[in-house]
Amino acid sequence: MNAEKDKVVTFHYTLTDAEGEVLDNSHDRKTPLSVLLGHGNIIPGLEKALEGRAAGDTFKVTVEPDEAYGSRNEDATQRVPKKYFQNAAKLKAGDTTVLSLKSGGHQIVTIVKVGMTAVDVDLNHPLAGETLTFAVEVTDVRDASAEELEHRHAHGAGGHQH
Repeated sequence: MNAEKDKVVTFHYTLTDAEGEVLDNSHDRKTPLSVLLGHGNIIPGLEKALEGRAAGDTFKVTVEPDEAYGSRNEDATQRVPKKYFQNAAKLKAGDTTVLSLKSGGHQIVTIVKVGMTAVDVDLNHPLAGETLTFAVEVTDVRDASAEELEHRHAHGAGGHQH
């Protein structure tokens, strides 16, 4: 079976930056990543590279910023009251954390400066502006369940956890 829209693709990956430094590696977690293709659950460049692949395929793909996390926007900073952060007292410049948004979503931010009552954050994704290379090993491709299609993402063994 080949990977395409509405198929669940399971794969191991090693992610490196333009200098070859390993940024992330699914092998360290022992469990591969499973994604429902065609629903925007991973960056576009990697999703496109998975299309047409089958279990057992291995490949490398380099993804430019416009197909990954976009270009950096140097003006994308914001001052946020400390009360919106968990463990605000422990935050320091350079840390990354997740902010809950009023819309119900979440955003990864990088701490720029911690003040007495507010925190300055960089709203760019930490990998914005980066050219990324993925070494991928596809371990499985399967039809998505009706529930996965309804929820628009893959579920792990035993169903969903949300």
